[in-house]
Amino acid sequence: MRRGSSPEPAAQTRRRIAVEAARLMTESGLRDYRLAKEKAAARLGIFDTASLPKNSEIEDALREHQHLFGGSAHALTLVRLRASAREALRFFADFEPRLVGAVLEGSADEHSAVCLHLYTDRHVDVVGLLMEHGVAFEEISRRLRLDQSTTREFPALRFDAGDSAIDLTVLPYDLLRQAPLDRVSEKPMRRATLAMLDTLIAENEE
Repeated sequence: MRRGSSPEPAAQTRRRIAVEAARLMTESGLRDYRLAKEKAAARLGIFDTASLPKNSEIEDALREHQHLFGGSAHALTLVRLRASAREALRFFADFEPRLVGAVLEGSADEHSAVCLHLYTDRHVDVVGLLMEHGVAFEEISRRLRLDQSTTREFPALRFDAGDSAIDLTVLPYDLLRQAPLDRVSEKPMRRATLAMLDTLIAENEE
């Protein structure tokens, strides 16, 4: 932004980048907000990092894009993913599962995974359950912010269940009452139990 320019052009620039980032995320399945905004800015010929939108601005643009262009296809995808989430919550019932992320928030698309947080002090028990049922999975690690000054690494697992991708983050039981910070809002993540998801699904069917 040029020195002395009014705030309005800067806001418009952020808006243009956010809209383009939302389009990229929807069409390509990109889930890295920083990468999406940087690619969007480059496509628009904007190279001032001060003009990059906040993650929350991209999330708002993503919802608008899905509302305008997703139509019934987006609604059906969300119904399918929430049905998969319901089954996953039941399957992992012994680990106090919580649904998090785009499927809960309603911004999921066909590229989105069903993301669960599981709580146990023995993550090998989660691995054992998957192996017992013959589920092929990928084991990785994930860094989560617990508060403004604390970031920790936790085991995570990914696998496919039918036509849905399932993404598990395994946290120690003592964190059940402390939701990690959301990467978009930087506030504690919204989480849902099976009962809460059932209520959400029923409300959307009315």
